Amino acid sequence: MGIVFSPLGLVLVFTAAITPHWREGQARLGMTGPGSLLRPGVKGQGMGVKSVEALLLLRSDGLWESCLQVEHSELKQCWPVAGPYQRDPRVRLAQGLVLTSLFLCGTGIILACIGVRCWTDLPLRGVTATGGLLVVMAGLLSLTALGVYTHNLGRLGMVGASQGISNQRFPHLSLRPAGSLYFGWLGSCLQVLGGSALLFSFKHPRCPACPELPVCPPNKGETDVYDVTC
Repeated sequence: MGIVFSPLGLVLVFTAAITPHWREGQARLGMTGPGSLLRPGVKGQGMGVKSVEALLLLRSDGLWESCLQVEHSELKQCWPVAGPYQRDPRVRLAQGLVLTSLFLCGTGIILACIGVRCWTDLPLRGVTATGGLLVVMAGLLSLTALGVYTHNLGRLGMVGASQGISNQRFPHLSLRPAGSLYFGWLGSCLQVLGGSALLFSFKHPRCPACPELPVCPPNKGETDVYDVTC
């Protein structure tokens, strides 16, 4: 369980970290008002629509990348996060926690693989359990990053506004959690479960036939099968 769940959690958290879909929102183009992008009634050029009023602009943000896309169109542009969103201390905190989580989880998996020692007869239980502890810590860090981001999702990068992004050209943009957050939540939970399973390596199994012994003494015969001898 630990050997399977820990790498799977690492892959899911890494996928969440690099994808720009932690939050998403949409705004209708061509709306009247001081924040409108285009005038009403202007025809779309090469977009396969009759008027700008029918267009929806989709915005998505990640930890390191943001994207804009016109709905039902191939027009899409992505760029590294910048501006108030990049400088927001909560975004920077989430970035640091996720990077630390990835490093700890990778290190823990390496230690667990060394400790399991599938190519030898006896595992290194202390090394395996230490790797599990690092994986649990990684899962908790990524859960903290996800919790901070989700709790402040509508306020990240805002300058004197409670909703919408700081760019005043899109005053009607509504934000909501996106797919990367769910990948991150699932991966973090798998890390905690996998690391907790590896932590059981700290407890040595007792020999049922010899309760006074801390471990069962192996007696390796010609058939390569261990028999319990007290």
